[in-house]
Amino acid sequence: MFARKTFRLKLSRGTLVLGGRALVMGVLNVTPDSFSDGGKFFSVEAAVKRAVEMAKAGADILDIGGESTRPGSDAISAEEEIRRVLPVIQRLRKKLRIPISIDTQKAAVAEAAVKAGAEMINDVSALRADANMACVARRHRLPVILMHMRGEPRTMQKQPFARNVMQDVKRGLRAAVGRTRTAGIAKSQIILDPGIGFGKSYAQTRELLARLPELARLGYPLLVGTSRKAFIGAILGSAKKPWPAEKRLWGTAATVVASILGGAHIVRVHDVNEMAQVARIADAVVTARSKNQER
Repeated sequence: MFARKTFRLKLSRGTLVLGGRALVMGVLNVTPDSFSDGGKFFSVEAAVKRAVEMAKAGADILDIGGESTRPGSDAISAEEEIRRVLPVIQRLRKKLRIPISIDTQKAAVAEAAVKAGAEMINDVSALRADANMACVARRHRLPVILMHMRGEPRTMQKQPFARNVMQDVKRGLRAAVGRTRTAGIAKSQIILDPGIGFGKSYAQTRELLARLPELARLGYPLLVGTSRKAFIGAILGSAKKPWPAEKRLWGTAATVVASILGGAHIVRVHDVNEMAQVARIADAVVTARSKNQER
C-alpha cells in the first residue's frame, strides 16, 4: 500500500481536494457503441437520468464522453461529438453539484463542453491528438487528465506491446507532463492515468496495477480506470472466452481495491453505487495503515 499525497485542483466553481479519500468518477458514455453499456445512454433523456442517478449514488465527478475509445473503434467528427454531449452537459449544469469532466481528444469539443459547464478535461491522447487542446485547458485554467496510450484506439491492441511496460508508461507520462507544462498549464492542474488496457497486454495491465506506487512517485495525482475492462473478463473466464462486460462487477471491485491500496486518488467506474461502497472500505484500510505508521 502507498500513502496518498494531498493535491488541490482549481475548478471554476471551487477547489477539488484529492488525497483525503479516493474519489469516484462516474462514467457516462453518450455513444451508440460503448463496449460497456451498448448505447444505453445515447439519448439525452437517458443520459441525464443516468447522470443524476450516479450523483445520488455517490459519484464525486461525472465523466461524459461522446466518442468510443474501445479497441478498434473509429473516430467521429467534432461536430457529431458536440451534438452528442452538449445537450447533456447543458441539462446537467444546474442539476448537479459535482464537477463534470469532458472525455474528449478534440479541442473544439472541449471548448464547447467547458462553455456549457464542464470543469475538467480527460484526454486519452494526453494532448497529442489535437494541438489546440492545451490552449483550451490553459485559457480556462482547467485540470487535465493525461492518459498513457500506445498508438490510437483503432490500432492500439494490434501493434507490438512494449517490452517493459512500466518503463514505457513512465516515459510516456513524463513526456505528456513535459508537453503540458511547456504549453503553460500549471503543474497543480495535472492528473496522470496509466491507461489500463490502452495498448497493453493483459499481463502488462496486471503488472501496472501491482506496481502503481511507482507511478504515484512521479509526484502527480493518479486516476485509474479498470471498470469492466477486458483483462477482468479474461481472468474470470479465459483470453479466448472472457466473461462479458455485464458480468465483471465483482472483478472490477477487486481492481478498485487494488488501485486504491496502490495510491489512486480517483477511480473511474461505471457501477457507482457498488464501487462507492468498495472505495469507502478500501479507504478505511488505507487510513488505518497510515495511523499505524504514525505510531
